[in-house]
Amino acid sequence: MPDETLTRYRQSIDNIDAALIHMLAERFKVTQAVGAYKAEHGLPPADPSREEAQIARLRALAKDADLDPEFSEKFLRFIIDEVIRHHERLQGAK
Repeated sequence: MPDETLTRYRQSIDNIDAALIHMLAERFKVTQAVGAYKAEHGLPPADPSREEAQIARLRALAKDADLDPEFSEKFLRFIIDEVIRHHERLQGAK
């Protein structure tokens, strides 16, 4: 059976995971609005220059936070790809 220290660590991890899920949900609400706006105004689902700028910015933030920039880029790329998929679906629904 885990000791109290391990239990506290795990509770902290659980709290952080919950916060991540809520932040991702909020982020996707906003990106859905962006996708609807793009579809309404005939803008392309993807914006490669914005994506590259975001990746560079978050890689720098990751480095400052002692987080592997490669990991942060993979994580962000996964999110961006999902957002683009949603935007493409909205474009097709129009």
